Amino acid sequence: MNEAASLAGVVPTLAELIALRALVHGRRAARQGRFGNQGHALSNLRGRGMEYAESREYAPGDDARHIDWRLTARSGKAHTKLFQAERERLTLLVADTSPALYFGTRVRFKSVQAARAGALAAWLAARDGDRIAALRGSMREAAVAPAAGSRGALRVLDALVRWYARPPQDDAGLATALEHARRLLRPGSRLIVLADPGSIATVPGVVWPGLAQHHECTVLLLSDPLERTPPQARLAFAGGAGERMQLALDAAGVRQRWKQSFDAPLQVALALLQRHAIRAEMLSSDAPSDAWLGLLDRPKTGRAR
Repeated sequence: MNEAASLAGVVPTLAELIALRALVHGRRAARQGRFGNQGHALSNLRGRGMEYAESREYAPGDDARHIDWRLTARSGKAHTKLFQAERERLTLLVADTSPALYFGTRVRFKSVQAARAGALAAWLAARDGDRIAALRGSMREAAVAPAAGSRGALRVLDALVRWYARPPQDDAGLATALEHARRLLRPGSRLIVLADPGSIATVPGVVWPGLAQHHECTVLLLSDPLERTPPQARLAFAGGAGERMQLALDAAGVRQRWKQSFDAPLQVALALLQRHAIRAEMLSSDAPSDAWLGLLDRPKTGRAR
């Protein structure tokens, strides 16, 4: 068995992420907007979300809040500003690189599934005419700058391969990543977060409703079947220093503690996010990587607070 075959499902490859582009071809494309070209998606505008187009002389019925006071003062005649909806939406991918993601027992590691889900999000954004950017929780590495089309998608794919090959030494956590994201996002942007369920609890409670109020937010919670439903048996685990230990998962008390450590954070995270009108779904490591795409078509649940 060659090295590439032995690492399949353990580390993501650029080739497999590029190949996922084919999975988005059959999906419904974004509608053409009034000011956009074919393929460009007008965002669900929140706040202003508008770009200045031009000024003209004021006419009865114009909104007085949009009077261009500088031009009015210079010309001596009342002028009003005209705006048009932004043509390109920003899709920002936030990648959690918690050590808990670099693990898996079925098909692939959770980290590989995160990379594949992120790649699908990037290809969808490219198809819809969005500008695509990505970042992780780091105080040293800059975000992948926004860019449109295949160029923007490939930049993001390259970053996902690097980030999910092994746990980064400078991981600063999901809360730091979302703080960086808040500086890049504009009203109406699409935010897609790839995260371990345990990382959600590290984010201050005020962050989620703030994001949901101004942006279209989707959170994918990566999970593994062993975490949710461990077998009722004694399992051997290897530690980081080479030591081995036996875990008695056939004992009721041990299984209960296991559930509190893995399944409970997943359920708490789902309930929290949905309560704040954020689309959220569990994505198992053994599920098809595009299983979550229907989430983007569903109405939001709950309400932003």
